[in-house]
Amino acid sequence: MAVKLNWGIITTGWIARKFVTDLLQSRTGRFAAVGARKLADAEKFAADFGGARAHGSYEAVLADPEVQAVYIGTPHPWHADLAIKAAEGGKHILCEKPLTLRLADTERVITAAKQNNVLLMEAYMYRFHPQTLKVVELVRSGVIGDVRLIRASFNIMMNFDPEHRMFKKSLGGGTILDLGCYPVSYSRLIAGAAQGRPFAEPVEFHGTGRLHPVAGTDDFSTAVAKFPGDILAELSCGATVINDNSVQIHGTKGWIDVLNPFTPGLLGGTEKIILHRKEMAPEEIVIASPGVGLYAYEADAVAEALARGAREVAQVSWADTLGSARMLDAWLAGVGLRYD
Repeated sequence: MAVKLNWGIITTGWIARKFVTDLLQSRTGRFAAVGARKLADAEKFAADFGGARAHGSYEAVLADPEVQAVYIGTPHPWHADLAIKAAEGGKHILCEKPLTLRLADTERVITAAKQNNVLLMEAYMYRFHPQTLKVVELVRSGVIGDVRLIRASFNIMMNFDPEHRMFKKSLGGGTILDLGCYPVSYSRLIAGAAQGRPFAEPVEFHGTGRLHPVAGTDDFSTAVAKFPGDILAELSCGATVINDNSVQIHGTKGWIDVLNPFTPGLLGGTEKIILHRKEMAPEEIVIASPGVGLYAYEADAVAEALARGAREVAQVSWADTLGSARMLDAWLAGVGLRYD
């Protein structure tokens, strides 16, 4: 049985609002406190969700004795230091993806979690949704035969703004870390599922992309990976070229088309995947979200892991997070992008 958790929310942006909206629909979560750089922002956020303690700094949330777990939703550059401080304060940690800007920082955060005996999870919320569980089930069942190719794309169309978080280097901008991390994560999941494992590590990886001439961050990028079993993956991400958010998994007997892989049930609605098999009509498989938003699933997964005495969540383990960080490091190197 999952424990009830008191959550502290670090920052008050859109993603934090969505998390708390869904947290209130979870079976295990309680919104206990929120922190922002300006107390007024925290007070408004708390009032919008029925009241919680409001703090005028992130550190005050970490010092709040009633907070048991923290959700970190700041821009990427602040993740590592906040997660380490949270671990040192004995708080369990759910941190937005990517966990940090680079592999070395990810290793530091995981070390801090180990040393302080706290749970740590990188917040890939899609991993817990019924749609993703169904896709993994189909791959493992062999219904499409042996997996040969995974195509995963997270591309959005937006106007270039050098001050926007997506592009600004000082905010961890660039599409590889913000969007490309999802195709990386999804390909690792499916390549692992094809072999009966929770994830797989690539034996080859090659990434490239374009650095925007003004921002100096990547605005569209592509990569190829080869996983054990001769499974190939074509990965892409971008913010200025095309609007494509999908995954296709091709096997020797058919293929699966996942129309909305990375934000399924974002607003609690239904999703659809399409199963294609040789000499058969395409089969539409409708996946319902049972009355809760996407982020409630990961909040409950954290509480359930803690109830078992675990410090990792199996669906997004530390080993998986480290492997994703290695792939992202290699992709950034291929583009020629480094963060100070």
